Amino acid sequence: MTTAISDNALADAFRQISADVDACFDALLTVPDDPRAVLFQAMRHAAIGGGKRVRPLLLTSTAGMFNVDRGLAVRVACAVEAIHVYSLIHDDMPCMDNDDMRRGKPTVHKAFNDAVAVLAGDSLHALAFEILAGSQSHPDPFIRSELIYTLAEASGPNGMAGGQMMDLEAEKAKFDLPTVTKLQRLKTGALIAASVEMGAILGNVPAEGRGQLRAYARDIGLAFQIADDIMDETGDEAKAGKALHKDAAAGKETFLSLLGLERAREQAFFLVDQAVGHLASYGREADTLRALARYIVERDN
Repeated sequence: MTTAISDNALADAFRQISADVDACFDALLTVPDDPRAVLFQAMRHAAIGGGKRVRPLLLTSTAGMFNVDRGLAVRVACAVEAIHVYSLIHDDMPCMDNDDMRRGKPTVHKAFNDAVAVLAGDSLHALAFEILAGSQSHPDPFIRSELIYTLAEASGPNGMAGGQMMDLEAEKAKFDLPTVTKLQRLKTGALIAASVEMGAILGNVPAEGRGQLRAYARDIGLAFQIADDIMDETGDEAKAGKALHKDAAAGKETFLSLLGLERAREQAFFLVDQAVGHLASYGREADTLRALARYIVERDN
């Protein structure tokens, strides 16, 4: 599989979207001079600096294919990232995965405390929809409404939160491959799929014209999780910026435990090739999406 965008160009794209997202959150999360300051500081701790920013890059790259203003796309991408960051804050807490490190720095409940972490997560969740509802995200209220619906569906019981619930239940029961696949399509894949979908929504692509992009997003979402499972078993904690080997310690079934290392790796690369195939009707404007598919299975964090 080849792409027309170099590794250096993709690295530059990641650096640019990271800088853009950090700048957006910096402007949105100005620390007030009142007792709420610690809440804003906790939100900034989680949202600014670190992280791969895969979801924002997927969204802005998709939107860019349809000549969407980059400023609008970045703002909408920050809404998706706000949901992602809130989920990490809550996922890291003692009642969930109980992690001490995230993105190479202390998790929010460690840097602050549990109560502040809950409120920081809640506030980032609310911020996501505040961003999307505002006219700065798009002048067309119908576009804004569709963006809100898409992100809400991907975040709730039929998306990320539902997948997280299945993940908690996985500690109590042995899941088979179809159940693990459904779990990961919800927990990880739903927000990835929403990122691509929302980029297309910004580009005024009608729902019936998004089929190939949806198929691409579905395949890379699953490949992303398989790569995560492989990294959890074979990766370097210093590069990952978080604790590894936790799924095996909790007795959870994963793609790796069910398929074995080699079959899991083969499946991830198969999904990436399939994802790129779904973009065949697009030209060079989709090269960043093609490169992102490859990056997803080759990354080390």
